[in-house]
Amino acid sequence: MQLHRIAVDFSKPIRPWDGFGVNYVEACQTRDYATNPQDYGGFSRLDARARGEILDLTFGDDGLRPGIVKMFLDPWHQREPGHDYDVDPHVLDERAYDHDATTSNMLAFVQGGLERLARRGDALEAIVTLYGPPAWMTRQRFVRGRDLDPALKTEAAKYLIAWAKHLRDVTGLNVAYLSLHNEGEDWIRWPLDGSTDGDAGHDYNMYWPPEQVVDFLRFMPEMLAAHGLSDVRVTPGECTGWYRFQAWGYADAIADDEQALAGLGLVTSHGFKGGDIDGDWFNDWRSAGIDVLRARRPELHAWVTSTSWSKMDVYFLEEMRQNIYAAKVNAIIPWATIQLQGHWEGGDPNPGTAFRVYEDGRYEVTKGYHFLKQISRAGQPGMSVCHAHANDRRIGLVAFGGRGSRHPDAFVVLNLGDAEREFEVEVRGSDHAAFTAYRTSEDDDYVPAGAVDVSDGRIAVRAPPRSATTYFGR
Repeated sequence: MQLHRIAVDFSKPIRPWDGFGVNYVEACQTRDYATNPQDYGGFSRLDARARGEILDLTFGDDGLRPGIVKMFLDPWHQREPGHDYDVDPHVLDERAYDHDATTSNMLAFVQGGLERLARRGDALEAIVTLYGPPAWMTRQRFVRGRDLDPALKTEAAKYLIAWAKHLRDVTGLNVAYLSLHNEGEDWIRWPLDGSTDGDAGHDYNMYWPPEQVVDFLRFMPEMLAAHGLSDVRVTPGECTGWYRFQAWGYADAIADDEQALAGLGLVTSHGFKGGDIDGDWFNDWRSAGIDVLRARRPELHAWVTSTSWSKMDVYFLEEMRQNIYAAKVNAIIPWATIQLQGHWEGGDPNPGTAFRVYEDGRYEVTKGYHFLKQISRAGQPGMSVCHAHANDRRIGLVAFGGRGSRHPDAFVVLNLGDAEREFEVEVRGSDHAAFTAYRTSEDDDYVPAGAVDVSDGRIAVRAPPRSATTYFGR
């Protein structure tokens, strides 16, 4: 009797896969950029050689091969209202915006990626997220004020639109989506008076109640079309996790409004999990909010736009597996891909990353980079998420089908246990007669792990403890 039942089935695609993404974070906390300029990503500390090496490791032929990039919009692009202020929502005064002062390092990272992807004929799709609006757009009139001044909602929309237009016109970047907020559901972060309470440890946010999200989904598509961006779609912003997106009322508010539902271009949320069920910070990977919206619009895709690197170990990939199979998403962008150490006020709550940068110009490639490489290279844009199962909690499987793309069928085997495991994986629905393996473990960093033939529909697997092994069809 066979007790282990471990299988991947490429004949059963579950949903399209849009790819994995990267995120360079530049200005994210400073309350006065003029006196305290911030580059959390750290490119400003690196010479040209080091920058090039990181760009190759990220976007190069042997790198992570992301297909998506997340671009934040910080509060410093418009210090005061423009000449078109409160006049015409369909007119942009380009002189009012400074898109360069706080973004040069983020743009260097993205432009370097575009160049490398173009050499092999790949593309990069961008999502722009409003990190926080300028102070003058809030009721409080200071950076990270809690509430949007409702009289200035079209100014906030134009702020996003102007950045998207700049990115398209200056860099040629394919900006596909505008995301309304960064963890804007989390009203708990402010005192009742809406002040910051002297807390420099939080990054930029603004409170976005469900009604405000619905309102923007209703009116922004027309504004985008008026500015020549009718192909750019709006997302509902990014709650801290999928639990809050559903349980705090965002999904239902959109589903209940026909115009907002029609204006929704992509379902987005962060994918963080954590906290006790009875605590303020609880989140899990439930798909309930996505399901509500797909019941009305089955074609909708959903993206995780930030998630934890865990301890940059195999459990980082387990979090991704849960977002893919439990939350039912089409893409994942982890939190900041590159980080300057010690530059998060109050201590970084998410210190995991692919590259650590130091003030003296050094950088290191982390274990998290190699684990991310195991899954990001397997799940390329245009593939599909396929059925996978294992009747052993210590074994996790993620399968991506080539689905007529130029990419081979691939699957990732996670050993979440503390002991080496040997077992067989049943491979169904693939034309590949053999697979080539690569492995990351506590002792290995994305190293070749041999080629294995498919024999009687199965391949033999040896998985070291706390490891990820990726199998690419040959």
